[in-house]
Order: sequence, then C-alpha cells, then structure tokens
Amino acid sequence: MTRDASFKKAVRRHAGETGQRYTEALTDLEGLGTRMHHEPAPGRLLAHLRERYGIDPVAATKLSVHKTYVFRIDRKDGGPWVARAFPPARPRSGAEGDAAVLRFLERQGYPAERLAADDAVSDFDGSAVLVTRFVEGGQLPDGPEKFAMMGELLGRLHALPCDDSASRPGGASGEDASREGAPRQDLLAALSFLDAIDTKVAAGERERFEHLRDLVRSADDGHGLPEGLLHGNLLHAPDHAILTDHGPVAINWKASGRGPRLADLAYLIWGTGSWNPRQPDQERIGAAISAYRRHVEPTDDELDRLEAVMYIRPLYLACFSYRRAITNGSAFNEWWFIEPPEYFSSTAAAVRSALRR
Repeated sequence: MTRDASFKKAVRRHAGETGQRYTEALTDLEGLGTRMHHEPAPGRLLAHLRERYGIDPVAATKLSVHKTYVFRIDRKDGGPWVARAFPPARPRSGAEGDAAVLRFLERQGYPAERLAADDAVSDFDGSAVLVTRFVEGGQLPDGPEKFAMMGELLGRLHALPCDDSASRPGGASGEDASREGAPRQDLLAALSFLDAIDTKVAAGERERFEHLRDLVRSADDGHGLPEGLLHGNLLHAPDHAILTDHGPVAINWKASGRGPRLADLAYLIWGTGSWNPRQPDQERIGAAISAYRRHVEPTDDELDRLEAVMYIRPLYLACFSYRRAITNGSAFNEWWFIEPPEYFSSTAAAVRSALRR
C-alpha cells in the first residue's frame, strides 16, 4: 500500500468517526497547522488600533510563546491593553462571544479581565481582534494556596445564574477554530491530531499510538452532567489567573461557555498532583475542593464520573504534543499527561475522601 493510499485510508476512517464527508475530513486533517497558527505583524496591528480606537499605542509585545497572536499594547495616552488578533480561521462570532461572556462577568462583578472598549471586537487583515484591559499582577503562589484560589474562581463561576448572553457551548480549548464548543470538541480535536500524523508513526510506536487513539475514542465527554458557565482553560502554564492587589483575576476566556462544570473542576484536580513520582497531593486537592464547595456542591454523578472526565484535557494535550513532535521530527516524551492510569483513579478517590463520601 502506498503512503498516499495509507493516508486516504486514515482520512476515510476519520470521516467515519467524526461524521464528516471525505472532503471535510481531508480539510480537517490537512488544514490543522494553518487554522491554529497565526503571527500578525505588530506594526500593522498598532496602526489598526490607532485608527480604530483613536488611541496612541507605542509598542506591541507578545505575551505568549505559544499564542503568537496575543499582544500587550502599551500606550502614551492611558493604561496598557491586550489585543488578541485571532487566527483568520476563527470567525468573528467567536470573538464576539468572548466579549459577550466578559460583559456578563462584569455585570456579575466576577473577577475577570475587562473589555477595553464598548466595541471591543474589530476586523484586521482577515482576523477578528479582541481588546481588553491589561491586568497588572503576578503569578499565583505555588502550593495549596494556588489551588484554593483557582477552586474559588471556578466555584464562583459555576454558581453564576444562567444568562442567554453567555450561553454558547464552552469548555473545549479551541486552539483549532473548527473545534470550539463543548468538551467533546477537545476529544474530536485530539482525534484529528492523531489521524493527521497516522502515516508518520514509526512501527515500534504503533501499539502505543493506537492505545492513545482508543483512549480518545472511549473518553467520557461529561455529557448529561450538571452545567454552568465554564472558563475552559483555567489551569494553564502559566495559569490563566493573575494575582492582583485585589485578589486573583481570571484571564483568557476564549474557551468559555456553558457546559458540564465537572470538565473545569476535573482539569484543575488533575493539575494538583505531584510530578515525580506522579501521585495525588491530598493537601492541594483538599484546598481546591474546600474552596469550590463554598459555592457549588459536587453531585454523586459528578463524583462517580470524575476519573473518566479527568482524562479529557490531558488526552487533548497528549495528542496535541504528539502531533507537534512528529511534525517537528522529534521524539514524543509526554506520556505523563495520561500516565500512570493509577494516578487518575487515586486522585478521584482522594477527592471523594476530601468530601467524606
């Protein structure tokens, strides 16, 4: 079988598993890099903001190594802004949805970044740009205190009343603009990452690769569990929360929307563990759960499915990193995202212990 034939087989399988036509699946796999990567020209972005908002910006500095479209905008005439010039593949409606969520959070007095202007979304070189005020502060302290702060942020968020302006599906990372929405989209994106490199996997890695794909196929996406407004990516490196003089503030709401609140909590709980060796940290778990349940009490169904739902984002991260390694011609050494499996079961048990259930 030729390599082309092998890839066509992978595309057909991907189409069948994702409910797409062959041409849609082909575009899904071949267009991944283009959809996710974007590096706007800083000078052109400054000129756009100057013309659009009448401000006097003097510098655009990248804020993230991985998200090359996020800039701090320093101004002569006021405090700094953040400009996110999203990849062109992300429709303007996505950025408008971010703005709607941030307006809702401001009305609720929730500690999130604030929009920099009433008309905070604009069009620039085929991209949608969202402007927010820069949040001054530093990283959260390490240890249990950090997880208590993030547990508090999630608990307050999930307890907010339902509002039509912030009701879009959320919870998926959405680095691929075609996979924004509920946590299931993270699993579909993960499948795309693997299927896109299927023909490049070495024979000696095939068995482990197929096991990873089987885990993605069978993962619990949290459907049917109690819902709330999700942040979608609070636990991030560095964390998507900044410690200010007035307490922690959550930033980067691209993944936000309504979905199973356990997806947010499970990702946070996954991150509480110690890394070497990989095992639960009962003190961090207790701090996160204690802070969270001041606002939301996890249900029995959520606790029963915690271990399974905890796999969603680690599987996404493992598959994202696997594709990146193969594409760059390097070895994939990040199995720790999903291993050992005992970590997931023992961490879920530790959460139930913290709740005395």
